[in-house]
Amino acid sequence: MAVYAIATMDTKAEEIAFVASCLRRAGVTVKVIDVGTNAVPAIAPDVTREQVLAGASVSPEMARGEAVTVMSEALCRFMTNENAAGNVAGVIGIGGSGGTAIVTAAMRQLPIGVPKLMVSTMASSNVAPYVDCSDITMMYSVVDVAGLNVVSQKVLANAAHAIAGMVSHEPPVMTAKPCLGMTMFGVTTPCVTAVRESLEAKGFDCLVFHATGTGGRAMEGLVRSGLIQGVLDVTTTEVADEIVGGILSAGPDRLDTLVESRIPLVLGVGAVDMVNFGAKESVPPQFQDRNLHVHNEHVTLMRTTPDENVQIAQWIAGKLKRLSSPATILLPEHGVSMLDAEGESFFDPEADAALFETLESELAECDDVQIIRVPQHINDPEFSAALVEEFLKLTT
Repeated sequence: MAVYAIATMDTKAEEIAFVASCLRRAGVTVKVIDVGTNAVPAIAPDVTREQVLAGASVSPEMARGEAVTVMSEALCRFMTNENAAGNVAGVIGIGGSGGTAIVTAAMRQLPIGVPKLMVSTMASSNVAPYVDCSDITMMYSVVDVAGLNVVSQKVLANAAHAIAGMVSHEPPVMTAKPCLGMTMFGVTTPCVTAVRESLEAKGFDCLVFHATGTGGRAMEGLVRSGLIQGVLDVTTTEVADEIVGGILSAGPDRLDTLVESRIPLVLGVGAVDMVNFGAKESVPPQFQDRNLHVHNEHVTLMRTTPDENVQIAQWIAGKLKRLSSPATILLPEHGVSMLDAEGESFFDPEADAALFETLESELAECDDVQIIRVPQHINDPEFSAALVEEFLKLTT
């Protein structure tokens, strides 16, 4: 196995060669990969751009964005194949905006746990497009990746030594336990904490994901990789943002992996009473007269209406109708979040009823989905106990 050191070597050959030399001095096997799209590098890589492209091509006539896209897609295929063959110990990349886009796209295709480090001029700004739901480590280059100097040598050497440490030291061996995924929001924390503690006591390894868009996608990514063997998707609030237009949507593919995986699945409707926006002044004009709750100076929540809850339920049901294995939905009749309790600002039995009744009617003929009403609030101990009970039924 080797660390794959990747750069656009038409402009960064000297720099990636320096990174490779640091890795070799640290006793790490290295493969240097060229993903440049212009001039042939003066330093020969271990893997040429032609090998990466594998029949595809980039040319000087291409617009830069098009060339970057072609190379990015080719590198994704190449690294996926190399990892499947058991060749990848880790990946380190260096680059500006184009190189960062190319290399991190390939990093995101690799499983969680494979060491990934990107030295980038973009790492001090918004790195969400590069990292997404992956475990990529971003290191700011401070100076541009343009030659070796007193700053760049130190930064690149630190990066090389960091990836060398990652691949040279295995994490402590943990006792193998069935691994479960759970979704949580602040307003469903008591429920999910009780579920987690109960299932951990029964020998499960529980991974809790913050349902902020990336959380749901990260959980489903681990399901696809085979690391999660069961899911209690208690907090499906990301669907509300997808339907209504909030800022914490997990995208239109949310739930697809859970439906296709055939693993034990219990769903709640936690926090679907709310849509997330930023600071209050950022709430779109069409929503300014709605029931808004300022969670903090950066987060404003909006209560969903009965009509919106019908749409949310129809969206969820549309996904679950494709199930070919048993799943259970639990509906907390006394409220779906801390704010949706009697006396709180989002308490709205009519909106909750629209959600519950639509789920029941839409899934009435779906034999693989059981819907259970629980006459409790979502954060009541009885509801968390019901979630655990129903999940254990699916695992036996």
